[in-house]
Amino acid sequence: MLKIAVPNKGSLAETAAWMLDEAGYRGRRDGKELIVVDARNEVEFFFLRPRDIATYVGSGALDVGITGRDLLLDSGSDAVEVEGLGFARSTFRFAGPAGRFTDAADLQGVRIASSYTLLVEAHLASLGVTAELVRLDGAVESAVRLGVADAVADVVETGATLRAQGLEVFGEPILASEAVLISNGQHPAGLNTLKRRLDGVMVARDYVLVDYDIERSRLDAAIDVAHGFESATVSPLQKEGWVAVRVMVRRDETNQIMDALADVGARAIIVSRIHAARI
Repeated sequence: MLKIAVPNKGSLAETAAWMLDEAGYRGRRDGKELIVVDARNEVEFFFLRPRDIATYVGSGALDVGITGRDLLLDSGSDAVEVEGLGFARSTFRFAGPAGRFTDAADLQGVRIASSYTLLVEAHLASLGVTAELVRLDGAVESAVRLGVADAVADVVETGATLRAQGLEVFGEPILASEAVLISNGQHPAGLNTLKRRLDGVMVARDYVLVDYDIERSRLDAAIDVAHGFESATVSPLQKEGWVAVRVMVRRDETNQIMDALADVGARAIIVSRIHAARI
């Protein structure tokens, strides 16, 4: 059986569970289950702390897992990223007292508080910067005000929490993180199926089907608007000189594409959700 590590709580857990459910796998029936066997799909799920998942997978105890890219890089494990899963996106940045720092080079010799010290240390080493890392398990925004550190490295969304502590972000981002599928570097039976199913869920989440009718003489203009995932499906209509077209388009571009299709003469424009896909 393919052994899969799944986040048991936190921001990763809910969407990871939804994706696996949409991919046809059995989930846990209550939040106290630590192991779930899905005999039909020949997989076994282990519900673990997100921070521990890369360690278990990297050691070979488990085959694959879902965790954050930041947690993977901070784990120091031998686990490797298979692919990004497109959710739980975040940016990891340096922050310090307003006006004190301008870029990472200014961090030479200072104290930096973070919950991701291995990740930060590796990033600073790549820049040739040496600093003292102060590991804190939890919020680090108060570290500078309390005198524990001179700067911090943390996940930044709007920056409002940092500004409330008199801090500002500076320098280039350390990392753009998201949920990722990881493996122990091997290719066990079932991994390709899991990856293909998750890819299908991401396509179904990000794309919709658009159907419309148009005169054949205007077809090229319509295809220029939306050429489809690979190519448009075009079928003749009973009405002479008209065709029916079906294309996949990105969900977040749907209304703009519908407007543009109408402008070039498309009619009966209908949008449908995609429940599942294999691309």
